[in-house]
Amino acid sequence: MANYKAPLRDIQFVFDEILDSETHYKNLPGSEDFSLELRDAIFNEAAKFTEHTLSPLRRVGDEEGCTWSEQGVTTPTGFAAAYHQYVEGGWPGLSMPEQFGGQNLPLSIDLAVSEMVCQANHAWSMYPGLSAGCRATLVAHGTDEQRETYLHKLVSGEWTGTMCLTEPQCGSDLSFLRTKAEDNADGSYDITGTKIFISSGDHDMAENIIHIVLARLPDAPAGTKGISLFIVPKVMPNDDGSLGERNTVSCGSIEHKMGIHGNATCVLNFDGAKGYLIGEANRGLNCMFTFMNTARIGTSLQGMCHSEVALQGAMNYALDREAGRSLTGVKSPDRPADQLIVHADVRRMLQTIRAFAEGNRAFSYFLAQMSDREWRSEGDDQKTALDLLSLLTPIAKGFMTETGLEASNLGVQVYGGHGYIREWGMEQNLRDARISTLYEGTTGIQGLDLLARKVMSDGGANFGQFVAMVTEESQQMAPEFAEPLQQALAEWAELTALIGAKTQQNLDELGAASVDYLMYSGYVVLAWFWGKMGTVAKNQPNQDAFYRVKYGTAQFYFQKLLPRTAAHKATIETGAEVLMAVSDDDFRELNR
Repeated sequence: MANYKAPLRDIQFVFDEILDSETHYKNLPGSEDFSLELRDAIFNEAAKFTEHTLSPLRRVGDEEGCTWSEQGVTTPTGFAAAYHQYVEGGWPGLSMPEQFGGQNLPLSIDLAVSEMVCQANHAWSMYPGLSAGCRATLVAHGTDEQRETYLHKLVSGEWTGTMCLTEPQCGSDLSFLRTKAEDNADGSYDITGTKIFISSGDHDMAENIIHIVLARLPDAPAGTKGISLFIVPKVMPNDDGSLGERNTVSCGSIEHKMGIHGNATCVLNFDGAKGYLIGEANRGLNCMFTFMNTARIGTSLQGMCHSEVALQGAMNYALDREAGRSLTGVKSPDRPADQLIVHADVRRMLQTIRAFAEGNRAFSYFLAQMSDREWRSEGDDQKTALDLLSLLTPIAKGFMTETGLEASNLGVQVYGGHGYIREWGMEQNLRDARISTLYEGTTGIQGLDLLARKVMSDGGANFGQFVAMVTEESQQMAPEFAEPLQQALAEWAELTALIGAKTQQNLDELGAASVDYLMYSGYVVLAWFWGKMGTVAKNQPNQDAFYRVKYGTAQFYFQKLLPRTAAHKATIETGAEVLMAVSDDDFRELNR
């Protein structure tokens, strides 16, 4: 298995040369004095922790997995010790308010650290990752008493958190949710029901776990409008902050999964467990969206992370492994064969992986800056950030995870038969990557969300503003990037109008087009970032290998990957008719 190396130079390139983080922080309320020297020191320490502590545990977690017993879940060897080191380093509270023990740094700093943590060890990263959404939900929607009770320990990392939505009979469609909440008339509720697929639902890494749980009150309206949100601790805290009695929530089993074996994905049974309402009754989904949006951006990041892991492994192998001779002549006459890197098809795979890893990094950090502005700014600046996040989050979640899966698959392919062997780490990366297209809403759900809720709901106004913004920015790019990007933007707008017109006649057109539309959108958005990066690299007066590779990858993206939009366009234009041509009854009869 290749040793993980934190991609610090590329992280700093995106932050400073593409997104101008210095200006961003100076204009961000509460971060005006944040220095790039402090940021780089944080990144360097994160690199040390992830490279030396977390990365060596990646294969351990995959091979050992988690162990269930009636007493609880035991995580793989070294996981708990690494978490304690993480807590001692103050990492959980980077972007949390100082009043709860946090460091009040911009969220974008937290996200960059999360990138390194996830690349080093995806399964381990989910334990603190779920806690981040729990903290954000309490900051946004908890009462003063709830924040005082829970946030100090969550921010310190002494306690961790989860998100409990899914049940055996309901996944993404929460209208079927059955977990019930009964009012105890003392400010507490008894929560009863079963939740499944709960990441980090039980473990031995922290002394308490705070579950954020969706449930129904007895008089709740049917459907999603009748769902409330509750805090349900694993262990009840005493008034002085110490731990009291164990709550009646237990782990019934852990899932046997394709990947991320080191993370405990649990079935949780709530047997009249004591909980506390967050926000208003029957408006739980409104509060939960804080958690879900945090999770969707985090899952987007996972897609990029798997691309980076594939890139590091595949590049090391292609530069070392010797096989065959270059078609244009021998490159290593003193060796029995040339290195894999000389072969055009291997270059195709490597550059595809790189284009997704580095392009999606820029996309991720742009979203991170918008999240900074959403949480810290006010007025028009905050609204602009919210509008951009609203449009781009489903694109990021769907596109980054799908391309992360493709990159992981190509990482295996570069190795040939060795990629299928466990010791190299590429097959684990592929297995771990598979979940990211599924949880926090499948790609199909992201596509429907994008088209129905984010593009069509306001008549395309927000979408049109984004297209106009990118078109204006493209004027500053090198012509070789500006011209195809402008053509793609214009075609994207035309395609959006076409889908809107078809949907007026047949709503199935929306579902038929959704995933192709999402992927089309992703390729155009990534062209925006590659146009910016390619232009900066081309204009760099002090050219070195970093900028030469960056410029070459930008050219590759525009010539080899952006043309994929043509296939998505053609598929969208054929419409829904062929998908619905065979009757449901014919499928049933054939399947008997």
